[in-house]
Amino acid sequence: MPLPHLALLLLSLLAPLSATANGSIYGYVGDDGIERFSNVPDDPRYRLLLRDRLAPATAGLRFPRGVFALPFEQRPFHQEIHAASRSSGVDAALLHAVISVESGYRERVVSPKGATGLMQLMPATARRYGLNRADDPAGNIRAGAHYLRDLLAMFDNNVELALAAYNAGENAVLRHGRRIPPYGETQRYVPLVLAHYDRIKARPRPR
Repeated sequence: MPLPHLALLLLSLLAPLSATANGSIYGYVGDDGIERFSNVPDDPRYRLLLRDRLAPATAGLRFPRGVFALPFEQRPFHQEIHAASRSSGVDAALLHAVISVESGYRERVVSPKGATGLMQLMPATARRYGLNRADDPAGNIRAGAHYLRDLLAMFDNNVELALAAYNAGENAVLRHGRRIPPYGETQRYVPLVLAHYDRIKARPRPR
């Protein structure tokens, strides 16, 4: 099977990764014809098949530059985020943290699974919250904020579980006994959003 087509197979092979593992997936076909996959490319024959979507936010946390180095009130779409915070009751700093990880403030980004916009909303979620154009920044933020508000209510204001549900779906959290599901991305996603949230909150706010 040619390597460019292996990415389709990976969707069924992605086993949970540890919280410290590289989320990118690499693969190659050996001389024996066997397909090999790993998140640790320790052989020069490995080629990138599935990029780690959390990598930009991880790098932005470790080495802040560009938008990640700005105080949150100077970041793009702050007015829209502030309005969504007022209407939903969700902390604006938390919305900034989610957007930092989900899209890096790129309003037109679309994930391989079809999630769109700043808050990376799946089509069904966008429709549930009355969003007709997922690429509308203000509407996307507002719908994502209200979704996050409902997840916080569902999980008794437990921010970790609400974020896990935002990433993996509320049913996944419920199926695993109201715990963070053992999915590699989700187990990396939750602490990454919380780390961005803590950093944003730690910055002095203007008087």
